[in-house]
Amino acid sequence: MTIKPNAQAFLDMIDTHKGIIYKIANSYCKDKENRKDLIQEIIIQLWLAFEKYDPTYKISTWMYTIALNVSISFYRKEHRRHQINHSLPEVIHLYEQTEVEDTHVDIERLQVFIKELKEIDRAVMLLYLEDTPQEEIAQILGITSTNVSTKIYRIKQQLKQKFSTINT
Repeated sequence: MTIKPNAQAFLDMIDTHKGIIYKIANSYCKDKENRKDLIQEIIIQLWLAFEKYDPTYKISTWMYTIALNVSISFYRKEHRRHQINHSLPEVIHLYEQTEVEDTHVDIERLQVFIKELKEIDRAVMLLYLEDTPQEEIAQILGITSTNVSTKIYRIKQQLKQKFSTINT
């Protein structure tokens, strides 16, 4: 079976930028099986939008936008489903995530704290930690660059507060 040039370009793009997909999926989905579903859904939505991609934008910006939108929708749907099904208490999930070596505890805590943020704030932090320029974050999320700066400052303050309560 031969792959059409458009499909090959898509596969190459996914292979080159798969880290974006995995980072976003890991940030929005705790359960391994659900994370696989989310990754698959992101790739499907990227494929459906691939022909409409405007090359005047960076491919990573375009991918972040789609992946974040899919992830936020997925997160909301899963969150509602878990509320209905009365899933295990969150404490159990957090306990499993923090059973790591001491050298990784702060990183694990940071990941847990970031997962506790509101959806938009989580997206801002994810992009910020990737060293994405604030203008690009604003473009991806559809907010102003000033709003991005304000959110980053406030989120940093929240995270500092959470770390300080643990360390005291």
